[in-house]
Amino acid sequence: MKCLPVRLAHALEPECADERWLVDKLWGDDAVGIVGGEPKCFKSFLALELAVAVASGRPCLGRFRVERAGPVLLFAAEDSTRVVRSRLEGIAAARGVRLEELAIHVIVAASVRLDQVSDRELLWNTVATVRPRLLILDPFVRLHRIDENASGEVAPLLAYLRELNREHRVAVAVVHHARKGGGQRAGQALRGSSEFHAWGDSNLYLARRSNEISMQVEHRAAASIEDLKLELRSSAGSEALALELIDGDAPPEQAGSPEERIVAALRAERRAMKIAELRRHTRMRMQTLVEVVRRLVVAGRVTRGDDGVRLAE
Repeated sequence: MKCLPVRLAHALEPECADERWLVDKLWGDDAVGIVGGEPKCFKSFLALELAVAVASGRPCLGRFRVERAGPVLLFAAEDSTRVVRSRLEGIAAARGVRLEELAIHVIVAASVRLDQVSDRELLWNTVATVRPRLLILDPFVRLHRIDENASGEVAPLLAYLRELNREHRVAVAVVHHARKGGGQRAGQALRGSSEFHAWGDSNLYLARRSNEISMQVEHRAAASIEDLKLELRSSAGSEALALELIDGDAPPEQAGSPEERIVAALRAERRAMKIAELRRHTRMRMQTLVEVVRRLVVAGRVTRGDDGVRLAE
């Protein structure tokens, strides 16, 4: 007589603390989920920010640690390859890395249809070959020709992505639109079937209020953080754009004296950092930052050279 496989609860593999997050507090390790929001809320920029962070190991949005860096596989259905490259270059520059150093693999096929068996097989094989830590599909509406309002049609596509996630241990982020003026909870405002909200382990929801962009973070099995405020900014002396945090409260890792905030940023990055990078990480005024760095150099806690400021050995 055939039965389903069963194991005693105490024999199940325990969750390791160092394998809980892909991006600390933002995206769970091996999690599937939605990057959602109304039109013109920079959902694609946020997805590309995740891509650069995971591929580089640099903090996402300049703040949230990447716990398990690795290759990224990306399909951007609505943007040309030139636009995708330009955006990735700008985000990489804002995080202090060069695009050519990053293992971000871009699917350049004209289309990927998850409702077609042949395309599902192609995507499965591509993931098996590239072995990414993160798969980004942007947006869901371009991945099919089904009725998004019909649970019976949406569920099999999301089930396929969940199977892909579990078989290959790849986190999956799907960009999806929300209805304008949608439900009270961000997840309930996602366009189409309620399957989208139920499916996600980690979800990032963007909303625009006047000229302000806010981001709500939601997890299935972890506490969420306070909503964040974002702004699309150009880097100094460049037209390249990247999302930056603009909320006034200092994050936990920046608590303490200005000296400790700078030391904490350098310790987290484990490399030399330019003054402009330190300013983004610490949210300090330039005049204050330069003075504090000078005091740290005099105290022998950091050194400053052509490559930037680094912790003294």
